Amino acid sequence: MWKKVKKLIYLLILANILFIIWGKFFNPPITLTQIGGLIQYGKLHRDYISYSEMGDQVKKAVIASEDQKFFDHNGFDMDAIQKAYEKNNAGKKLRGGSTISQQTAKNIFLWQGRSWIRKGFETVYTFIIELVWGKDVILERYLNSIEMGQGVFGVEAASQYYFKKSSKELTKSEAAWIAAILPSPQKYDPHHPSAYLNKKHNWIMRQMNNVILK
Repeated sequence: MWKKVKKLIYLLILANILFIIWGKFFNPPITLTQIGGLIQYGKLHRDYISYSEMGDQVKKAVIASEDQKFFDHNGFDMDAIQKAYEKNNAGKKLRGGSTISQQTAKNIFLWQGRSWIRKGFETVYTFIIELVWGKDVILERYLNSIEMGQGVFGVEAASQYYFKKSSKELTKSEAAWIAAILPSPQKYDPHHPSAYLNKKHNWIMRQMNNVILK
């Protein structure tokens, strides 16, 4: 019995290694989050595109909104994690300190929700993809797989869904609107923005001036 368990563990580890290596060159066929969106909303809008096809505006907008230290950290922003820990301990609204790398690991390999088990796996995957994939691939996978609306995944599908154009043609303001709905794309709509979303959109527009793509 134990030999079968060990064999299964080894096979799972090997499969994960192969999937990570494969993921450096190809976008995922489908993710658990995308399956969840399909089940919940009865639709799945996505259109995987290459890094160069995405255009700079949407890259800058998402980095400005989600992880301004993306190109400088090793997958983990310790300052953001510390601030999130302090706010959560103080009883304020729960917030995360996840980087784009961590969110990519979660969205590609894992499931949504909060648990220490998932967070542990997320940490391992984040460390590995930082070593194996590199920043451009991580950002491309993130921008192709992230949920950006009800059943809408990735910047190209979001661009077509909200603005009827490709992501490369997005204006600075349009890109900031798409980034502004993160990390709650089911809740917010750029076409019917709340006061909070308007404020966040304007903040992202200002922060985009500080983002330098590498």
